[in-house]
Amino acid sequence: MKAVVITGFGAEPQLAELPVPQPGPGEVLVRLHAAALNPFDWKVAEGALKDVAEHSFPLVMGSDGAGVVESIGDGVNRFRPGDTVYGQFMSVRHGRGSYAEYALAAEDGKIARIPDNLPFPVAAALPTAGVTAYQAIEATRLDTGHVILINGASGGVGQSAVQFAALQGARVLATATADIAGHLRELGAHETIDFTAAPTAEQVLAAHPEGIDAVLDLVTHPGGDIGALAGLLKPGGIFVSTNHAADPEALAAREIRGVNLSNNPTRAELEALADLTAAGKLRVTINTEVPLADAPATVTRARTGPARGKTVILL
Repeated sequence: MKAVVITGFGAEPQLAELPVPQPGPGEVLVRLHAAALNPFDWKVAEGALKDVAEHSFPLVMGSDGAGVVESIGDGVNRFRPGDTVYGQFMSVRHGRGSYAEYALAAEDGKIARIPDNLPFPVAAALPTAGVTAYQAIEATRLDTGHVILINGASGGVGQSAVQFAALQGARVLATATADIAGHLRELGAHETIDFTAAPTAEQVLAAHPEGIDAVLDLVTHPGGDIGALAGLLKPGGIFVSTNHAADPEALAAREIRGVNLSNNPTRAELEALADLTAAGKLRVTINTEVPLADAPATVTRARTGPARGKTVILL
């Protein structure tokens, strides 16, 4: 099978020919039809998990994918050949990922069936971005009328988070440059903040001097300064970081709840997201589709620029 691999941490992605893996007990083999790029994919390639788990090389890049169950291992009861499924396929210990024509997944792992009317590229774009957004908005405990700032709203996670927050009845403030502001308003943002015009916190404070209820920060990395954004929050507010930039103890001293969120999808969440998307209640923006052969160059480009929706590899 064809796959995009790295041969070591920091190595450039390359197209390679690998044997088709065979499912062991409790595993399913999926013929992938689409895979989605996420920043986490190249962070792993750069060594983000090297102190957490053993890695096998060559390592197939990617986590998110969608396709059709090709075969099943002994003891598998939940899936059958021919089932359409999607989810997360990354297993660095085994050198597995989703930028490949075939991928293995545990039956009890992070995969779920998808409705027949949900296209593979859209399903592939959901697992990491959609679940992260869903879990982040759930963590904020928004209520009708609450005001939330989504910092980094233009990417896949941000666009889904805007929609989930709006569905909760919140007033959504979304950072966006002019070229995507209109699209975010269509998704449910009530106000957009052009961070290139003036500091985000200054603009929000000018419009909401009484403070806001929640901040979802998709931008700031560990060690970065979240002080200005956290300073927007009312006492009892919440600051959620998807990059582990929050210091919960320091925030608690200011009567702010701090949450560092890690994506950890359940099958129930994956099924719910697929159903919402198939029903048209969650919109997924795919701005680029590329064949597998172009994936290495696409990853290199994606590392250097901001996201404007999802990039999907067609397999």
